[in-house]
Amino acid sequence: MTAAADRTALTLDDGTALVLIDLQQGILALPTTRPAGEILANAVALAGAFRAHKLPVVLVKVAWSPDGGDLPTTDVDRPGPATAPPAAFSEIPAELAALGDVVVTKRHWGAFTGTELDLQLRRRGIHRIVLAGISTSVGVESTARTAWEHSYSLVFAEDATADTDPASHAHSFTKIFPRIGKVSTTAEVVAALDARSAGRSR
Repeated sequence: MTAAADRTALTLDDGTALVLIDLQQGILALPTTRPAGEILANAVALAGAFRAHKLPVVLVKVAWSPDGGDLPTTDVDRPGPATAPPAAFSEIPAELAALGDVVVTKRHWGAFTGTELDLQLRRRGIHRIVLAGISTSVGVESTARTAWEHSYSLVFAEDATADTDPASHAHSFTKIFPRIGKVSTTAEVVAALDARSAGRSR
């Protein structure tokens, strides 16, 4: 992870949204580098802070049609599922979801490909994304790379993000994410939101 001494102070403005990747029942059940309960608790804290500050919360989930007709079909050494998982796989935990959140369903690793995510963000005037979720090197990194190429500023909440492989998680957070955004924590993001509101009230 990026050393705290290497980080500059985090500031967030009105053009900031929270985007949470694949925090759904089937993914949260995977054996992750950080306990899923901890990831979910930090995500709930982030989402609550963004809602309290009237900033958008986007919940991204992965799902496929019941017939599996939209599953990836490319020829790879390690293919994904051959059939669509049950509907419960894609359910977002009740403690995370809230009325007014934007829910985006993706069918690829990244949350921008084939979805309305870019439209939903830009029409809300968003230029900065706080990103977290599971898994670090797949859904989160794929989304982050596309967001960066679309000129969004990025903040990664490391303690609300996990992978199934420790080396993959570490590679993303030490080699990739510092080059395309700022590595932060849940507490630092919440503090930056509070500082934003305090500055506006003066």
